[in-house]
Amino acid sequence: MHIVSNIALISINETLIVQLVSFLIFLFLINRIMFRPLSHIMVEREEHLNEISANIEKSETELATINEQVRIQEMTAIETANQEKEKLEKEGAAQAKEILETSREEIAAIKKESQQFIDRQISKASQDIKAESEKLAVIIMEKVLDRRLANE
Repeated sequence: MHIVSNIALISINETLIVQLVSFLIFLFLINRIMFRPLSHIMVEREEHLNEISANIEKSETELATINEQVRIQEMTAIETANQEKEKLEKEGAAQAKEILETSREEIAAIKKESQQFIDRQISKASQDIKAESEKLAVIIMEKVLDRRLANE
């Protein structure tokens, strides 16, 4: 029996070369099968994320533009509405003034007509009262004097 005493941790022989060749083949295969496709997928994912980020930025820019356009349209609409409101208020005030003036004229005409009617009634009543008072005066004088007046 032969006892070989070898204290070295690694012995250089044929198995080391076979293991080295096996490891290199393993590295080649794992690189081809796993790392290249994985790195390709990672690059695609990075490109996709960059594309999505660019789309988000583009959409945010479009949103800001649309918001600005909406704000401008809103301000224009408010300004137009205020102008229209002022115009309608002026027209309403003018119509109210016109109606008030017409009403005043009608009131003045009715008042004048009523005053004329009242004046005619007063004049007629005055004439009637004058005629009645003359008749009464004649009757009273006849009664007081106890005779008839010759005027009749």
